[in-house]
Parts: sequence; structure tokens; C-alpha cells
Amino acid sequence: MTRHHAAEAASPGAAPDADVVIVGAGPTGLMLAAELRLAGVRPLVLERKPQRRDTPKAGGLGGQILELLRYRGLLERFEAACTDPLPAPRFPFGGVHLDFSDWADPPMRALPLPQHRLELLLEERAVELGAELRRGHDVVAVRQDGALATVEATGPDGPYQLTTRYLVACDGARSRVRDMARIPFPGNTYPEVNRLAAVTLPDTVTIRDGGDLDVPDFGLIRAGFTRTAHGLFGFAASPASRVVSLYTIEDEDRDYDDDMPLSLAEMAESVRRVLGADLPMTDPKRLSRFTFKAHQAERYREGRVLLAGDAAHLFPATGVAINAGMLDAVNLAWKLAAEVHGRAPAGLLDSYHAERHLAGARTMLHTQAQVALRRGHDRAAEALREVLQEVLLDEPALRRVGSLVAGTDVRHPMPGPAPHPLAGTFAPDFPLRTKEGDTSVAELLHTARPVLLDLADRDDLREAAFGWHDRITMLTAETDHRPADALLIRPDAQVAWAAGVEDTSGDTASSLKQALTHWFGPES
Repeated sequence: MTRHHAAEAASPGAAPDADVVIVGAGPTGLMLAAELRLAGVRPLVLERKPQRRDTPKAGGLGGQILELLRYRGLLERFEAACTDPLPAPRFPFGGVHLDFSDWADPPMRALPLPQHRLELLLEERAVELGAELRRGHDVVAVRQDGALATVEATGPDGPYQLTTRYLVACDGARSRVRDMARIPFPGNTYPEVNRLAAVTLPDTVTIRDGGDLDVPDFGLIRAGFTRTAHGLFGFAASPASRVVSLYTIEDEDRDYDDDMPLSLAEMAESVRRVLGADLPMTDPKRLSRFTFKAHQAERYREGRVLLAGDAAHLFPATGVAINAGMLDAVNLAWKLAAEVHGRAPAGLLDSYHAERHLAGARTMLHTQAQVALRRGHDRAAEALREVLQEVLLDEPALRRVGSLVAGTDVRHPMPGPAPHPLAGTFAPDFPLRTKEGDTSVAELLHTARPVLLDLADRDDLREAAFGWHDRITMLTAETDHRPADALLIRPDAQVAWAAGVEDTSGDTASSLKQALTHWFGPES
């Protein structure tokens, strides 16, 4: 990427064509567009493909992003778009299972929503809020100076250029914007190909009450994973339905094109190679193929160019990429908005890299641990998986690993000495009673506006925060078993500051002012 002193597309002092240009209309880019609109920013989404992809890739959402969607008031809308019943909370982890089926409060949940349907919902949301999306527009060059970035693109009517305050690369694993920004993307690719399918089994295959399969001319296949000399075969079936989920892993030294869809015949051949059996299957509801890569960008920001989603990180396990990418978007949006509106304190935008790179490293940790677990084929590896499965029968260990996979165990570093235990964590939801009526923490975050929640009727704290009344919502409420006297909650639902219960020391109001200044700039 070259830099110069003036953006060619704009005269000095001219307003940019867009506040933020987002490259890529996948889940991360569309979520970012919607969040930016909530914050009053004009995003423009440029998508290379002329039409929305219909090829199923990811099969759903899981982890912390489901809670965030609930906090935005969107979860019911997404659940209504699911055609399949919600699955039991039982998840693969490198050849073993995390089973929360008997738990009332599992740390990890999933929503079966094929990616093309998810993208449609996110696009509808972004457009409803006023975001602009251009399909068939390919970004070919990016330049930036101290004030603007200039984007050169090619659309249906030919080449053009536009200016923007910031450019966010949400253009996937092979991000050209990341390459143009010269941001290193170190890591490695594992020589294995994963294939997933949801198919219908004919009546000749018996699905037993426990979920095992009885296959003609082969015999019994136990539910879960079957490891053979040729790879790994897994499935999940229910006697109440003939639709089953199939999964194979094979070592192949080949890089597949993401645009080349998996066929039913290719899936059947993979099952035959791995299992040594012909498993009849019809009516595919999902077919997807992917390879496992472990890459993380060295930095998520280079001047006015930022990375999010697969452009920033690739993880060698299923079920985590969309969760991580959409959470990137939510963390980034309000910080970009503060910059665009000219009220960001120093270092706010850089905190995006600090916080989400840390979260990405945690996700990389457990997904690479899964690589080690699943790729071992000798007796020692089998013993390791067996011992770990026994350990995961203990609730504290199972909850800890589940929180790690869900992305809920991350605690962002917070400024100031000895921050409250809730500071840096996702804000807990609980019912609230106010003079205007009942509400909840989740409902307060529907508009993505920062909230100072006063739970102890503290005049000193409300007075301390008055200078920020134009940027935050202040609410006094009551709740049973309050976790703190007050909570300062960022737009991304992270607790930025908290006052201990009945902590009336003179430092409390001062520390609140420091937190408000750190995250939202000086008082008015």
C-alpha cells in the first residue's frame, strides 16, 4: 500500500464519499454495517460477488454471539428463521465431546442457521437501518494518507474510486485488502479436508433408539466418532427423523477453491474411503467442505485500514469462526463511530486490536489444542482423548472448556488499579425495576448506546457522570441481589467499570470519571 499527502478522489476539505467502507458482505461485514448504523455512521459495503452465495458454508451460530444478538433484540428473529429444531447442547472438541444436555445453563449453545440464510437476515437488518450495499464491486487498490483512504474499485459500470475515513477488510481468508495493507498473516495449514452434510437416509438403514446406525452389508456404526486408518467419520442421528448430520476428515494435500461446492457424490465417496462402507444418502440439506488453517494477523489495524473476521484470523476447528468475526464487528463499530464523530479519546481505536487480538489468541489456543487431540492416531493419542473425556465428566472442567469455546471466558484489560471483578467481562443480564416500569440489562442494549446503570440510587455517581449525559444513558433501577452498586456498560455489552456493593469511598466517583474519560472522551 502506498501513502501520499492527498486523496486523489477528493478536493482538500471535501467530505468523504462514505464514513466507513466495508469490503465483504459476509456475516462479519454485514454485522459491522448494522452496528455502525446504530451508532449514526454511514457505511458502504462493497461485495465482489454479484449475488449472495447460496452454497452452504457454516451451518449455524454458536457461543457468545447468540447472547449479543439477544441484547440487540434480534435473537427471536434469527430463531424464527431456523427450519430445524434447536439441537441439544452437545459439541465436538477434537475427537471428544462437550455434553451439556442435562444442564439448565449450558455455557455454549448453538442455533442451526445455514450461512446463506444468516447473511440474508443480517443484510435485511443492515439495509433496514440504512446501510448501503453494492454487489459486484471489486476493490482493486487502496491508498491512504493522514486524513482519508482512497478505494479504487471496479463495478458493473466500470472502474471508479471513492474516499472514506476508514476501510475495514471483511473479505475473508484470502483478503486482498490485508495484502495491500501489508499486514503479515503468519500461520500454517493442516493437510486435512473436512466435509459436512445433512442428508436423508433411506429406510434400508436402521436408526436405533440410541442413535446408532445399522447399515446393510456393513453392520453397526456407533453414534459419535469412528476413527479408521483412513480418517475420521462422525454422525448425529435421531430415530424421530431420517435426516442425519455426517462428517468426515481425511488427510489430503490439496487446496480446494471455496467457490467449488461439495456434491452429494463427493460426500458419499469420502464416507466410503474413510469408513469402508457404502452409506446410501439422498436429499442433501447441507453440503460443505473446508480445510483447517491456523493464522492470525500480526495487527488488526494499519492506519485507516482495519481487519475483522476471517481476514484477521483463521481457526483450525469448526463452530467458532462466525462467532469470532461477528464479535469483532460489534467491538469495532462503536469505536469507529467515536472516531468518525470526532469524540474518540486517544487510543480508543487501537483498543480494538488489543482486545480482539487477545480474544483471537484464546480461540486459537483451544482450536489448536483440538488439532493435537484429533490428529493423533496411535494408542497414546487414544489414551489422551479417553482421559480428557473422563475429565470432562466433572462439571467445573466441562464448564471451563465450554466457556473457552463459546468465547465467554475473555476478560478485556481495564484501566485503573484493582478493577471490579465484572470489569472487562460481558455484562450479566438480570431484571430491573424502574419508575417507568420493568426492563432488563439486555433490553437497555438494544440501541447499542452506552449505559450507566445505577442500582443503589447513588447521587454521587449520577452527579459524577453528568458531564457525559449526551453520550450515555443513565438509569436508576432496582434489582434483587445486585452484583454492584453501579455498572458502566459499553455499546458492545462489555462492563467498562463497576462500583462495589456499598462502596461509598470518595474514590468511587473519581474512578467513574476516569473510566468515562478513558472510553468516551472528556466531559462536555
